[in-house]
Amino acid sequence: MTKFAIFGRATALAVIVAGSLSLPVRAQEIPEAHLNAARDAIAAINATDRYDNILPGLAERLKAQYIQANPNFQQQIGQVVDEQALALAARRSDLEREAATIYAKAFTQEELQAISAFYATEAGKKLLSTGPLVARELTKAAEIWANGISRDLTNQSSEQLRTIIDANPVEAPAAEIEAPAEAPAQQ
Repeated sequence: MTKFAIFGRATALAVIVAGSLSLPVRAQEIPEAHLNAARDAIAAINATDRYDNILPGLAERLKAQYIQANPNFQQQIGQVVDEQALALAARRSDLEREAATIYAKAFTQEELQAISAFYATEAGKKLLSTGPLVARELTKAAEIWANGISRDLTNQSSEQLRTIIDANPVEAPAAEIEAPAEAPAQQ
């Protein structure tokens, strides 16, 4: 009977734990105003725009796979996959909801409002539009700078080390200087 009691307690504990995992944790809920501020900031900085091509890209790859396997059904494959992709497009809002939650956890409501306000200005809009170009140019400049620093560090260190090494020759151990004795020839 104790085996059944232990099993019953373990089962009850498992049910309680599983049930508690599915309950929303009130302390972690984010107020709607905070989530709205996060949504505004996400829209202002185009945070999720880079993910817009995921579904179309997946659809194109899937069509290519199906067409390769069934080339005689190219038109039907294209139609079916496009229809299904369009039906799934509504799930884009799931990503927006996740992004808002992530941003809301990372920033206060006031910070998110400040971010939105800045990116609504001309300077903020310009930063969004020219930022990638500026970042590429900065990366090129950093690579050129790093190559120059590497060259100069190597040359300058080599010069100094050469003068130190030349001024302090290291004598090889006597055994290495002398030629080894030849073995007597056997008759």
